[in-house]
Amino acid sequence: MSDASATTSRPLAFAIFTVVAGVVGWFASFELLTEYVKTLQDPSYVPNCAVSVLVTCGPNMGSWQGSLLGFSNTIIGVSAFMAPIIVGVALLAGARFPVWFWTVYRIGLGLGFIFILWLAQQSIFVLGTLCPWCMVVWTVMIPLFWVSLWTPGKNWSAATLKPGGVGERLHSWAWVAIVITYLLIAFLAQLQLDWIAEFSRA
Repeated sequence: MSDASATTSRPLAFAIFTVVAGVVGWFASFELLTEYVKTLQDPSYVPNCAVSVLVTCGPNMGSWQGSLLGFSNTIIGVSAFMAPIIVGVALLAGARFPVWFWTVYRIGLGLGFIFILWLAQQSIFVLGTLCPWCMVVWTVMIPLFWVSLWTPGKNWSAATLKPGGVGERLHSWAWVAIVITYLLIAFLAQLQLDWIAEFSRA
């Protein structure tokens, strides 16, 4: 394969999106981790995400939901968001991965997607707070999952998605799934916490 054809077969948009989303998610997780460490060092410390009674991350970090596996969830985030960054950079460099790799990658993103949905549910209905940095993580994890769900396939050759195939059609509707997920979380948060009224007072 020539250099020109290899370049055109690379999923530039997907790879760049994956890297950017991974970096944003990693940064948000890192900020939460540093704030969590500061609260451990000084119990009187006010986290930088403590905007109001509703918009704050303190209750989330100090709850059992914030340390589901016995340690801070932020450690999971800082570690896990390295995966999309590495995958995106590798794709930009021209790497191709086998089917099993993409299957494992999708499963990992699926578990992350389920995890953030559960955290959102707990935050809204149990803790009664909206954690700013947590919401940044939710915001990038949702499209990371839906965009990666049906693509790539075996590799990034021209035959990755067959024209008119089921995978191509589903992938073209990923944005709808993303918007619906965002709207569902926003609707439930409004129903339970009335966040619109909170932000209108700010």
